[in-house]
Amino acid sequence: MTIATRTARLLLLACLLPAGANALAATGCEALLNVKPANPAVVIQHAQLQPAGPAPSPPGAPPSTTLLPAYCRVEGVIEQRTGQDGKPYGIRYALALPLPAKWNGRFLYQGGGGLNGSVNPPIGATAAGDEPALAQGFAVLSTDSGHQGAVFDGSFFADQQAALNFLYQSIGKAAPVGKQLVSAYYGRPAAHSYFVGCSTGGREAMIASQRYPEVFDGIIAGAPAQRTNYSNLATRWVTTSLNTAAPKDAQGHSLTAQALSAGDRKLVIGALLAACDASDGIKDGMIFDVRHCAFNPAVLACKGEKTEACLSAVQVAAIQRAFAGPRTGDGRQVYPGFAYDTGIAAEGRGIPGLLGGGMSPVGPSPTGTQMDVEAEAAVAQDARSMAGDTNAWTNLNAFTAHGGKLIFYHGVSDPWFSALDTIGYYERLAADNAPAPLESWSRLFLVPGMGHCGGGEATLDHFDLLGPLVNWVEHGQAPAQTVATGASFPGRSRPLCAYPKHAQYNGQGDPESAANFSCRD
Repeated sequence: MTIATRTARLLLLACLLPAGANALAATGCEALLNVKPANPAVVIQHAQLQPAGPAPSPPGAPPSTTLLPAYCRVEGVIEQRTGQDGKPYGIRYALALPLPAKWNGRFLYQGGGGLNGSVNPPIGATAAGDEPALAQGFAVLSTDSGHQGAVFDGSFFADQQAALNFLYQSIGKAAPVGKQLVSAYYGRPAAHSYFVGCSTGGREAMIASQRYPEVFDGIIAGAPAQRTNYSNLATRWVTTSLNTAAPKDAQGHSLTAQALSAGDRKLVIGALLAACDASDGIKDGMIFDVRHCAFNPAVLACKGEKTEACLSAVQVAAIQRAFAGPRTGDGRQVYPGFAYDTGIAAEGRGIPGLLGGGMSPVGPSPTGTQMDVEAEAAVAQDARSMAGDTNAWTNLNAFTAHGGKLIFYHGVSDPWFSALDTIGYYERLAADNAPAPLESWSRLFLVPGMGHCGGGEATLDHFDLLGPLVNWVEHGQAPAQTVATGASFPGRSRPLCAYPKHAQYNGQGDPESAANFSCRD
């Protein structure tokens, strides 16, 4: 490139006005430093070409085997300021831009996790199958949602604006920045925009559909943290329920993890599989027909003294109470219970299964055996939950009016956010957006055995929903299923079917192949 040509392109980028036309794409990534953002509160701090190589790994994780192409990484901050507490605040962002020849014309906003507080690498790996979105050619944006800190450090809530940014505003502020930089780099806007996230990112995905209905064409909400105060209340309910069957330490505190021995938990899983495994046409250690699984731990109750082959009456009652979910004294259900599934005794990666003690990943676990559910529910309904929770808002007709498509997915064995809560929200969407048929714009996929956003000892947790979403948005092909695989069962594949259907074995053919299963209701 000649000096004259480079200078001309820099001038074009520097002249990008808030309401201006598209600029010519710059082949030099650093030219984006000269863009004048439409929002004067936006600062572009770095723009540098990243060489092709392995994707960054999370702290403490082994080196990633995922390869990324060369891309332009842009970093900056929106509304940088000092808060009332003297701490620095602002929405830090990172945007990954594939080289112009590799861009597929799409923009993807990557959701966060926990309480955010850091900018995760913008690669778009969630629910993207074998290749993260960046490797597929998406421009990917990631933010810290407006504050810096450890993943569960909630001190930022003391700052009003930081709290509002986390709860919902950062999405509406960062998305236009990402889109403008996309237009500046490629010389044209993204043809389609997507949002993908799990857990907190799943809640953010729901926020995107509810509060910014015309910003995104397609959205994936995984295991959404719809109402964290209530899900935390539910995990405390599980713990106090199991405490009724737990031994006590010298101080009289319940040892929750000892309420059920390893043998007891194995008994429960065995009885659960005996009751529900074959209902999907094959005994394979997985339960796909979740809706018709009518397991009751009472089948394991001892006829006499407790032995290794049965559960005591106290243990049975504790499990039943735990999975039924928290209710007030007058019987009002304040949060759904949890599904009986193969991952409820899991001890591997991620949060332990519910039978391990119902331990919340945040805050200390209760050691008592009683809860005032009504009082705790009143505390849970605080100002933050009213501003940021997504469970109550179901009117999405503005989102659907512009052709928006919304996909949910949830692990049935999720021990933190109950899959039953997502099912309940999804079913309310159908009623509250009638007469538009729900299946014409939204789908839900349940993942048997999967824990919170992934992992599990008997699950297929590797799947692609991003590709089906793109096909739905851009080609009108609604996803009836997607194929899942996973480390739990090497060589096995199964279809994940759009709710309320489930994968049913056809009765012949290789039982390890998804090709021999059909989606049935």
